[in-house]
Amino acid sequence: MNTTQLECFAAVADFLNFSRAAEHLRITQPAVSHQINTLEDELGVKLFYRTSKRVRLTQEGHLFSQYAREMLVLSRMSKDRLQESQRTSVLRLGIGCRNFLELDRLKPVLRQMREEFPLLLPVLRLVPAASLENLLEDGDIQVMFTFQETAPKRAVYRELMQRRVVCICGEEHPFAGRSALTIQNLQTGGLFAAYPPHNAPSPLLEAQSRVITGRSPDRICFCDGLETVYTLVETGYAYAVTAEPPSTTPSNVCSIPLDGYAPLSYGVSYRAGTTTPVLRQFLKRMAECLQSLSADGGTVSVS
Repeated sequence: MNTTQLECFAAVADFLNFSRAAEHLRITQPAVSHQINTLEDELGVKLFYRTSKRVRLTQEGHLFSQYAREMLVLSRMSKDRLQESQRTSVLRLGIGCRNFLELDRLKPVLRQMREEFPLLLPVLRLVPAASLENLLEDGDIQVMFTFQETAPKRAVYRELMQRRVVCICGEEHPFAGRSALTIQNLQTGGLFAAYPPHNAPSPLLEAQSRVITGRSPDRICFCDGLETVYTLVETGYAYAVTAEPPSTTPSNVCSIPLDGYAPLSYGVSYRAGTTTPVLRQFLKRMAECLQSLSADGGTVSVS
């Protein structure tokens, strides 16, 4: 069923004449007849009694008339709303985040952007990395946070900072206060919090795998995501391996570099040819924010 069928039906129902309905719609009479016939075939009922001298609605036609007009009203309203939204001056910027740390990192940048672009409307999406890639490709978001190694292949990647591979633990954990750790150190700890490896850089996967290997199941807690990991770490239940967060890390969480691993390139991806003044300013402010929040050992790119 389509709006052309409904418009033809409504016109014939109003005029009770195929010729006048065709004139009103500015199409040919055979075209109107064809639309009515296909609509009747789809519904499985006759909507009009037709003779050589007159046309009138059947009982089913009277019943369908109410719904057809309501559907046409909704169709016109939706078109009007869409056209209105295209005319509006609101600037939308879709930003894809994979976890709560990335959302938290956005707050100071969005405060600045609100002052610089009063009409800006940020559209924030918190979904797994694989879903973000689809949203970026479809244009539902304009930029997403990612590591270089796992960045979408058909998008432009821009580095914002270098993040070390670290162990995170609670402030009362035996590892707290250490200046550095090794995989061998981590293999002797207590409960280890592991998170899904989907779309994680290979150094993190390799480090996590080495810690888990040979460990009994009662010393591993498999978590659904980084939020669960941090909850166990903050409450002192477990420790984990992750990429070094900025200084927005909860105050009761210690971040200790892991020896033998090079820093990871971290930044954003966006589609080629889609940079707007809003997106360019966002990238600039994001780099500046990460620079101000980066830990002493972090390296931030602001180019």
